[in-house]
Amino acid sequence: MSDVTEVAETEEKVAHQQGVRQQKLGRVVSDKMEKSCVVAVDYVRRHRLYHKRITLTSKFIAHDEKNLCTEGDLVRIEETRPISKRKRWIVREIVERSVKL
Repeated sequence: MSDVTEVAETEEKVAHQQGVRQQKLGRVVSDKMEKSCVVAVDYVRRHRLYHKRITLTSKFIAHDEKNLCTEGDLVRIEETRPISKRKRWIVREIVERSVKL
């Protein structure tokens, strides 16, 4: 019985060390760079004093290997190893394409 518990504890420790990569959903605001795009991610916070909901935006530079993203696309980005000085995210999938007029 104790062997099974030890194996379960070891597996739990390994899973905790590896961690789960963060994923975020955002809109592409710039695709002017080669193999990169800027993704704006909105999130909601509450004001500490007034308790009003405030929408804040963070911009992430994401790696886009094949230059498939265009401005206005809704994309899912995932945390990865550092690719360059400011690039630590990679485009996982394009959820929704922007409409060209």
